[in-house]
Amino acid sequence: MIDHVLGKPSVKSRRLQVLAVLTFWSFYLFKGNRHGPPLVRRLSKISSRALTTWQTVVFTMMYLYAARNFSTLVGLASPEPMANMYDAKYFRATWVLTALDAGFWTAMKIKRKWIRDIASLVFSVFYLAAAERADEKVRKVRGALTVDHLRVSWNKGTTPYLRALQNLMRPRFTRWPPRAIRIPRPSTSDYKEPVSGWLYFDGPISDLEHVNGMILDVPGGGFVAMDPRCNDDKLFAWTGKTGLPVLSLDYKKAPEFPYPYALNECFDVYTTIIRSKGRCIGMSGTETPKVVVTGDSAGGNLATAMTLMIIESTISRRQASIQTELPEPVGLVLLYPGLDMNIGNWMSDEQMSLIKDRRMRVTNKDYLRRKSMQYNDLVGTPHQSDDEDDEPVGLAPGAKTSKLDIDVVDSGLRSPQPEYSHANRQTWAKSQQPPTSISNQGTKSISHRPEPMRTRLAMASMISYFNDRVLTPEMMRAMIILYVGPHNRPDFSQDYLLSPILAPDILLQKFPKTYFLTGERDPLVDDTVIFAGRLRRVKQAFHSQRSSQGMRGLKDVTDFDEKDVAEVVLIPGISHGFTQFPSLYPPAWKLIDRCARWAMDLLHTAEAQAKSEERRLSQRHHVRNESSGDEDRPLEINMTKMRSRTISDEAKAKSRNSEHEDDESGSNKPDSSSKKKNANGMTGFGHNSKSFVKLDSSDDLLGRRMQGLAGPLTGAHDED
Repeated sequence: MIDHVLGKPSVKSRRLQVLAVLTFWSFYLFKGNRHGPPLVRRLSKISSRALTTWQTVVFTMMYLYAARNFSTLVGLASPEPMANMYDAKYFRATWVLTALDAGFWTAMKIKRKWIRDIASLVFSVFYLAAAERADEKVRKVRGALTVDHLRVSWNKGTTPYLRALQNLMRPRFTRWPPRAIRIPRPSTSDYKEPVSGWLYFDGPISDLEHVNGMILDVPGGGFVAMDPRCNDDKLFAWTGKTGLPVLSLDYKKAPEFPYPYALNECFDVYTTIIRSKGRCIGMSGTETPKVVVTGDSAGGNLATAMTLMIIESTISRRQASIQTELPEPVGLVLLYPGLDMNIGNWMSDEQMSLIKDRRMRVTNKDYLRRKSMQYNDLVGTPHQSDDEDDEPVGLAPGAKTSKLDIDVVDSGLRSPQPEYSHANRQTWAKSQQPPTSISNQGTKSISHRPEPMRTRLAMASMISYFNDRVLTPEMMRAMIILYVGPHNRPDFSQDYLLSPILAPDILLQKFPKTYFLTGERDPLVDDTVIFAGRLRRVKQAFHSQRSSQGMRGLKDVTDFDEKDVAEVVLIPGISHGFTQFPSLYPPAWKLIDRCARWAMDLLHTAEAQAKSEERRLSQRHHVRNESSGDEDRPLEINMTKMRSRTISDEAKAKSRNSEHEDDESGSNKPDSSSKKKNANGMTGFGHNSKSFVKLDSSDDLLGRRMQGLAGPLTGAHDED
């Protein structure tokens, strides 16, 4: 109470208050009457006749407990915000996590490590019983977060006692422990220090020579904490289920290494794997390995941005006519990724149109219902119907798809716009025209009028779930500030490597298939739904555009399968980070297995596509070899004409005489010329032609054809 009276709440004033109270009562116990003040002595004398000492203590504790919960007993308690937030299993997991956070934060200032580790567990056990005290402790710490608090909280799984408990509770997936590994940087990188990582593989390194697929994992941790060993449960399960090597990167963390250092590390590792053909981790190096990229939370941001860098480098190399392209990953598996670093409040019309896409109604039904009911829940109005806001305002009944769909198809692929982020718009939109409707109506009013509603007003998920027990806005704010660093000032509405949700359409056209796995109550769920919606929309527009141009090898637009672009799974009743504590949340094991199946599906699809491409190329080569002599005849005539321009007049005369003799002999012996033509597949003129002798190969039909066409233009001729 003293700090409130002084008007300056602080830990120091509360400590002084506690010390003052303890000092006063300690002094009274030693110097005052041993039976207490007169009134207390009288009550004690009366109660001792009817109650024992034990009963008196129990009644006192009951009275104190009832007094503390008086508002709950009489029905005056405040509503519980967590009542309908999570399902029962996930809520129990967050209860344990909150107690662990409170306990570890309480003991974090103890200097001796062995004492700190033991004290952390002791305090955690206390906070398991005192759950409300744990919530209060965590709430206050998160209000004044530092990087040390984040690292203590997220790295607690690496402490010896919790790690031992985790190893006991984890099923045994592999016989081999993970191996520390260092990946060298490519020669094109600006950095020279190798990148650290952990290789999970159930077998000796020599067995990697027979493997041509792998999983490249980028772990999360808010860019500031959590090495791969914090994800042992997930990584052991993946390598045990798939039999593939899993390389998890231990990238440098902020704030010591701010953006974009970690992103460059991920890109350099992928480049080294591809250029070394897997030799950097023990593969044979005979063929380029197929890589599935995975990432969770902040790792999902880095994995997505890394893929955009790969696509960007490939496009730039093609424009520069550089042959050494960097192939894209065969696919991505993103777990609750954070793809928008610009925390905002309100959902834009563009974002809501992506969420309310009819084709995603089944997946987004419950998620969209909660979005649309935010206003109704506040004012207590009846629930809306399921078909509310189906038709955009301004479209006649029976109209086709939404306006945004039509715009995308008609105008082709769009450039990156900040409306897909939660950022405020920096430029005027085309639809914002001067209000000419007022003058048309003949009125003189200049009052501001609300615009017609296109989508129901909805809050962003980061603000809707601000009281999340795992990821709060304070934590997001701290992570972004630490990741960006003190010397960077990025454009949050344009930097798509910082916020991949802003990626331009030209990069999303080439983006590989992606699986998303996110909890419906996750503060980052908007990032998943919006980015997946953008992928589908851009790829469908690109497919429609190429199909309308009659590109060969493409099916009709009606055959476009959205599952070949992205698949989103939203788990009801859970929030963030569920794959990091499957020991506390057992249903996470099934979700981890699902991710392993997704990785295998991506690799099998890539192998099938590669075999199909090989068959197509072999068929084309076979058809090229079986081309008839009719294609060769005009080629020889062109090449002979090219050389006939360069020979001397004397040679021309000789050639005319020889041709005249050949004609006479041919007229007298028609059978001989026909036999010669049949034997060689060409005329006697072509057989005696000097041009045919200079050809290195009879298979390279296209090369000969281009030589015959380019020769007259360049004046090239054979040397004698």
